[in-house]
Order: sequence, then structure tokens, then C-alpha cells
Amino acid sequence: MSNEKLVAGQMIEDKIPWLSPYNTDFPPVSSAIKEPNGLLAIGGDLSEKRLIEAYRRGIFPWYEEGQPILWWSPDPRAVLIPKDLKISTSLKKVLNKQTYTVTFDAAFEAVITACAGPRQGAKGTWITPEMIDAYIRLHKAGVAHSVESWLGGKLAGGLYGINLGRIFFGESMFSHQDNASKVAFVHLVKQLEKWQFPIIDCQVSNPHLMSLGTTKIPLAQFCQYLDRYVDLPEPESWCLDWNFDKH
Repeated sequence: MSNEKLVAGQMIEDKIPWLSPYNTDFPPVSSAIKEPNGLLAIGGDLSEKRLIEAYRRGIFPWYEEGQPILWWSPDPRAVLIPKDLKISTSLKKVLNKQTYTVTFDAAFEAVITACAGPRQGAKGTWITPEMIDAYIRLHKAGVAHSVESWLGGKLAGGLYGINLGRIFFGESMFSHQDNASKVAFVHLVKQLEKWQFPIIDCQVSNPHLMSLGTTKIPLAQFCQYLDRYVDLPEPESWCLDWNFDKH
């Protein structure tokens, strides 16, 4: 799935409902179109209420600056079952050496800003200033969280996402040093496994995520996970208490 496929033309817009600015209702995810895969709705805003309702339903925003807000729910869905996490031999060596110090929620704004930075071979970014502001608000509300990898006291890599109930919705990650984001990801997955999270939403599959153990499941199955787990009590404190040297 790529926003480059979405030509801002009447043909696409005629297929997709525009969201009312006066309520946070979404169309059912089953109505998302197949090409581009998962496009469900256009417009609305990035208010805290609307974003939380979107994630509760298995929907997320993804658009580029200059476009209206685009809302997606692709089928199949990329997820990681924590016990299926793959740790390569080289990554295990990095973890054993404890090259990086890992923290939770120590530098959310720095992490999301780094995730929005330019990437090799990419044109622009989908993490717009509007998105950054919206997710910072979610972080202050205790809904969005970050994981940081530090090297020599400097932020080397990390990731951020949304936690509702016992589901974590991964959004983006970055690395300024080799394996830094992977180390952050391993610590996140192991901590979520300890908290009995059944899956981590990875949204759309790619080779990097597949190498870490993600799989694809039907959207209907993903929604069953949401129905069962998204309203459960969340962890009392978003604190890291899993350590690789004990495992």
C-alpha cells in the first residue's frame, strides 16, 4: 500500500466517504476499498477523541502533507504475536553486550520527531507536523507511548505507538545507530508479552517487520482481537521491568 497510488482525483473520492467534522463516527472497516488496500474514509480531524475511536475500530490515519486526512484499515493486517518474535544471532549479540540503554516514555517528542525525519530513498514523510502535535497530545493523555534506545547518553533509536487495553498499535520507528530500533522493539515486545498482550498491530507488512516475526491475519480476525482485548485494563504504569540479561 502506498499513498503514491492515491491520485487526488474524483474517481477515488467518489468511492470514499468524507467524515463529518461534527462527530467521530467511522464507516465499518468492512467497507474499506481494496485498491488502494484499506482506504476507508477521508477528512475529519486528528482530535484525541477521533484518534482513539479510530484505533478502537482498527483504523489509523496515513497521509502526506498537502493531502486531506486519509483513514485506513487494510486487509490482511500485519501483526506480531509476542511469542513469535524473531531475534537474529547478530541482534542477540548486541542485546547480550547491552550496547544500548532502553527506556520507556523518556523522550516521546524526540522519538516521533526523529521518526518523521527523512529516510533514504523516500520522498517526504507521512508524519506531518499536524500528526506530531496530535500524537504528543495523546502521549500527554497517557495513550501514546515511546521506547528509546540510548548510546552514550544520546538518543540512538526508538519507536512509538498507541496503547488501548491490552493491544499495542505500532506506528513508526527510527535508527541513528545500527540495531538501535530493533533493540527498542525487542524490549517492547518482551514487556508486552509479560503484560499478556496477545498481539502488536504492525499495520502493513514489510520485509523489515517480517524479519522480526510479523505475520498477516485477516482483518476480521484482527477485529476479533480488538473486541476481546481493547477494553481490558491497561498496565498500571508504562514502565520497563524486563531485562535481557535475565533471560
